[in-house]
Amino acid sequence: MSKPIADILTAMAGRRILVIGDVMLDRFVYGRTERVSPEAPSLILAADRQEQMLGGAANVAVNVLALGGLCHLVGLCGGDAIAGELAEELARFPGIEPDLVTDPTRTTTLKVRLVNPQYNTHLLRLDWEVTTAAADPILQELTRRAVAGVAQAEVVIFSDYLKGVLQPNLIQAVAAEAAQHGIPVIVDPKGQDFARYRGATIIAPNLHELSLALGRTVAQDDRAVEEAAADVTAAAGVPSVVVKRSQAGVQLVEGGRTQARFPTIARRVTDVSGAGDTLVAALGMALAAGASRPEATRIANAAAGIAVAKKGTAAATAAELSDLLLHRHEHRISAKIFGAPEALRDQVEAWQAEGLEVGFTNGCFDLLHPGHIWTLTESRNRVDRLVLALNSDASVKRLKGPQRPVQDEAARMTVAAALEAVDAVILFATDTPLDLITALRPNVLFKGGDYSLETVVGWKEVEAYGGRVEIIPYMPNSSTTEMIARMGAMDARQTGIGTGSVVPALETASPADKG
Repeated sequence: MSKPIADILTAMAGRRILVIGDVMLDRFVYGRTERVSPEAPSLILAADRQEQMLGGAANVAVNVLALGGLCHLVGLCGGDAIAGELAEELARFPGIEPDLVTDPTRTTTLKVRLVNPQYNTHLLRLDWEVTTAAADPILQELTRRAVAGVAQAEVVIFSDYLKGVLQPNLIQAVAAEAAQHGIPVIVDPKGQDFARYRGATIIAPNLHELSLALGRTVAQDDRAVEEAAADVTAAAGVPSVVVKRSQAGVQLVEGGRTQARFPTIARRVTDVSGAGDTLVAALGMALAAGASRPEATRIANAAAGIAVAKKGTAAATAAELSDLLLHRHEHRISAKIFGAPEALRDQVEAWQAEGLEVGFTNGCFDLLHPGHIWTLTESRNRVDRLVLALNSDASVKRLKGPQRPVQDEAARMTVAAALEAVDAVILFATDTPLDLITALRPNVLFKGGDYSLETVVGWKEVEAYGGRVEIIPYMPNSSTTEMIARMGAMDARQTGIGTGSVVPALETASPADKG
């Protein structure tokens, strides 16, 4: 019997997951590429900042925490300085119980990605790693710790990056212990030999990994994936195969038949680093919360779609899953309304740090009409997030006259925040939004109407810091003033039946119309 998604997401809080695999550090170096080296035909990255985060199996653990769970992490590190940095990063997450075996003869895995964020491009990746199997004494200790952790877990996840931890003996010992306790085992696989994962419950390869394991190219086609998954089940004895099909979403195959198929729901692909970690973490958390495998696959697909829209090795949160799967963004309008420019500035900077392009537009937006909707939706279609700044009531009166606005600022903000095209709403009390524009520093400044660049307030400031200005043409025959005039005339004809209580008298209306 299916379980409501809302109940599954709620039940994920406090679930206990055992993650076993290859831990590593992911480092991202960001900068500009404006020159070619005089020493060789290669680009020069003018680095301006770097970020460091947990990767591999450790990123699976971070994703478990982001979804409300607790994680026991078993892995391997070296006795080097990178291991110290790894320990510092792990200490930032109290919900992760690190259980790392130290091998002083190995290098702790570090991946460094050189990125030009302007073009959302990875220029190069540098890997410090050892890929040979862990030595027998080290492997025995890893196996002992992993097997000991099974009884306290609700789901086991193997995160394999072929860095020496997940050897057949360890896998079989853990799988056997999990079977005794009735605990599902999920594998994020690598390599050509999926048979070594025998005893697992679910294996989750991407299309490339599936092709590599079978020695043939698997087409981006439902039937071809179904046949390939059946071959994996036959060869490895894993009953469930969740195939990650990139832009085509995910497909759950059991017994040679597709049990569930979900299209991708990623609105924007910013960075695919760690998306597989997010998927298996969400799959495990959902199963631990009592979801069926199709339900867990749906949740995992949504989580991966959230993660790829973020910069770097990222995680999806339970709140983000709720908003996406339950469409709560349609009802949680208060979160879009900002009272202070400082809070909105922090939000804009957070969006931009994720690689998202932020647009800005402004106006009175008194009585909403199709022209307003056109301006907002067209603006939002050109960026990833849109900020709408509304004139305060006092500002509207100065611009439009003492009888305006028809709707007060609280009502206008509520209506604006309910629009899907708008991601943030704020008031400004001045005659122009210039101060707000310079504080927020949007990537794109939109203006609706018959403006030229030089007549748009803030154009110089925006272009000075590298932003741009775009003009959205007005929709003909869409005017709040004309709407009010028509409503006033209708009200007069109907002798008090209609909108007379809210429609102000206009200076241009006749005495009869004002009645």
